[in-house]
Amino acid sequence: MAKLRWGILATGWIADLFVQDLLDNDMEVVAVGSRSIEKAVAFATKHGIPRSHGSYEALAADPEVDVVYIATPHPFHASAAELCITEGKHVLIEKSFTLNGAEARHLLALSRKHDVVVLEAMWTRFLPHMVRLREALASGMIGEIRTLLATHTQDLPDDPSHRLNALELGGGALLDLGIYPISFAFDMLGQPSTVIASGRLKSTGADAEVSTMFRYPNGASSITVSASDAPGANRAEINGTEGHVEIDGVWYTPTSFRIYDSQKNLLEEFKPADMKGRGMHFQAVELERLVAAGERTSPILPLEQSVAIMETLDDIRRQIGVVYPGEARVSV
Repeated sequence: MAKLRWGILATGWIADLFVQDLLDNDMEVVAVGSRSIEKAVAFATKHGIPRSHGSYEALAADPEVDVVYIATPHPFHASAAELCITEGKHVLIEKSFTLNGAEARHLLALSRKHDVVVLEAMWTRFLPHMVRLREALASGMIGEIRTLLATHTQDLPDDPSHRLNALELGGGALLDLGIYPISFAFDMLGQPSTVIASGRLKSTGADAEVSTMFRYPNGASSITVSASDAPGANRAEINGTEGHVEIDGVWYTPTSFRIYDSQKNLLEEFKPADMKGRGMHFQAVELERLVAAGERTSPILPLEQSVAIMETLDDIRRQIGVVYPGEARVSV
């Protein structure tokens, strides 16, 4: 499989981690773009990237770039992706995929119009323990799933001007933290038929904590809790009619899990193998596989599901009263 030439759009913390994982796993990064040429040059120098661009437009137009990783704050995902898609570039977009469902649907339409791969960078989906977990559950090891429980709670900066607390930047626990367990629930159980949410807001109007309960047509349920001001163990479990799964903390990073039968006998224990980096490269490997195979959406995270997740996040925000600037408030 021929290597794709990666461009990096934005130079923040997550881009730094992602690029290092690509390089540690022999993937090719050829260009970086920032709204500041100084930041682009500094990032390129740090990672040994050959070309720097002082605008997102210049990166998107670079003929030596095949695929662009988008690492801007949430409100700029859609516009940055559109720049790249219309230039014929494949894109890997940091989660949350967009700011809202309408933007997600727009990118879905653009991906089809320009015949490119658009993939959400929900790196957890592509990690080895999640790949094996899906296989085990599909084989019926715990029977039919009845409940899923997952949390993502951290102690993050409480400065009102910080990106995580600024509504104009999509701040709040939901898009940064809640996206993980909610996407996990979609992965294991599909789209819910009923969404119930509650939240606790900060003085800025951003959500500090979000709890959800999803119901599914088969009667199963999932419960998620996310918070930006209350660190926790961050474990997850899945209970079925014939057994259960315990995923160790931190469940959304490379980790171990155990599968038990209904009598609590251990059926399987998974331990992650040694890997180079944090495991963020697995999503890039999947995108490169899609391109090489001529496929346009991943069975691990279909683009249509990324859209459905964003529309579910819209529903959750309506229920807890979070409105981003420029959006109309919708009563529930």
